[in-house]
Amino acid sequence: MKMHFCIPVSQQRPDALGGRYVLYSVYLDGFLFCKVRYSQLHRWNEQLRRVFGNCLPPFPPKYYLAMTASMADERRDQLEQYLQNVTMDPNMLRSDVFVDFLKLVQLDTFSITTEKASLDIFLPDGRSIKVEILTSDTAERVLESYTENTYSYHPPNQTVSQGNLQTSDKKVPLSASYNCHLENLEPWSKGQLTHRAIYRWTPAQRVAEVVSHKIGLCQELLGYFGLFLIRSYKEGKLSVIKKLVDFELPYVSLRSSEVENFKVGLRKWYLDPSLDSRLMDCRAAVDLIYVQAIQDIEKEWAKPTEVQRQKLEALQKEGNQTKFLELSQEVWHYGYVQLDPCTCDYPEPGCGTVLSVGNDEISCCITLPDNRTRDVIFQMNRVKCWQVTFLGTLLDTDGPQQTLNQNLELRFQYSEESHWQWFVIYTKQAFLLSSCLKKMISEKMVKLAAENPEMIEVPEQGKSKKHHSQQSQKDYSSFLPRKSKIKTAEVDCGLGTIKEEGL
Repeated sequence: MKMHFCIPVSQQRPDALGGRYVLYSVYLDGFLFCKVRYSQLHRWNEQLRRVFGNCLPPFPPKYYLAMTASMADERRDQLEQYLQNVTMDPNMLRSDVFVDFLKLVQLDTFSITTEKASLDIFLPDGRSIKVEILTSDTAERVLESYTENTYSYHPPNQTVSQGNLQTSDKKVPLSASYNCHLENLEPWSKGQLTHRAIYRWTPAQRVAEVVSHKIGLCQELLGYFGLFLIRSYKEGKLSVIKKLVDFELPYVSLRSSEVENFKVGLRKWYLDPSLDSRLMDCRAAVDLIYVQAIQDIEKEWAKPTEVQRQKLEALQKEGNQTKFLELSQEVWHYGYVQLDPCTCDYPEPGCGTVLSVGNDEISCCITLPDNRTRDVIFQMNRVKCWQVTFLGTLLDTDGPQQTLNQNLELRFQYSEESHWQWFVIYTKQAFLLSSCLKKMISEKMVKLAAENPEMIEVPEQGKSKKHHSQQSQKDYSSFLPRKSKIKTAEVDCGLGTIKEEGL
């Protein structure tokens, strides 16, 4: 599926010869990712085309005369679409030519040189692992140095306090949107590496692998975990801000953030709780999901009944991690990602809500105007599409802001009582919410592919894709001004006819 790339703002800058050029501010998941010129992206596209051929999306053409304002806006939109589309090929995401360019522009944007550095990676129980890396994270010898020196990770002693499970260690206006419709999801687990390219771990994956070797996590299970930007608060609360994508530089992302108390954390990255069963043969993996389960219960992300809590406390005292995790499967919201309190327009505008996302649903605890609460659940198989939208000003006196978190919303179209209705959620974590929705769809499609392998045909690279799964889902992603003309496309699937509308 497409990534949350957008170019909501650009600036004209003087060059060394007295002319001027346009510098594009590229945002990823709502955070400033890099600033690049058209010429840099053009050279990158040429390098990618030499490796991957004609399977690349179209790149905006050069203009040899001065651009008008409308032409400049059109180019910005086209570059945005290019970045969204080029990231859909998983083989391309792992290639040297792809990763090396994005690595260099991240370093250049934030004026960070390549040098040795230490990075603290926080585990779910609050403890951290210090890893020695390069700021660019390109030295594979860092990984090799840990390959032969793995360590066994043991969670700290756990205590029960006041009935809770916890650890004892303690000025350009913007109007734009990112749209996502359900699309055919290819079974990437069966993807072929057929291009003339070198594939390797991407920066975020490398840091995660270093950590996995530190704690003894089996490499084949690394895909079940991810690195996240997390914000901690004095009162002990934490907020998951975003998942670092594979080609991000964790050191740069942490250094470039403008928010206090940011840290990089290692957490499991799957929203189907039943996938715990695939990790039970690896001691380090069990340790990680065990301490995360304890943390989620302590922070009331997962909500056991009183009877369940007593049983969990007993299993915890016994040190029986396996039985503890088996019982956790029955706990409400176990394995979900909980967002910070936000507002929504249901059942009426301005209602406060707490969202928990997981297990193929969006669970909302809504506070009504009379202070009563109502639990509302939206099933993912009835979600037709969604879009992230924000309105605001991205330029201040020092240039583009680092984050897009003002007036941010996610709206999704939902089938209720045989008709489609839009629901709007106003949250600064809209991009994280969107990533979670995509993750649930991805897990669902992988499960369907495993259950019905004969229903899915994996195409050769560069050829048209034919999908025969009746449950196929379609994804049209864009970042378009609201004033843009509505574009419509249709595809038949098991969930009904899906339409794309570039709102």
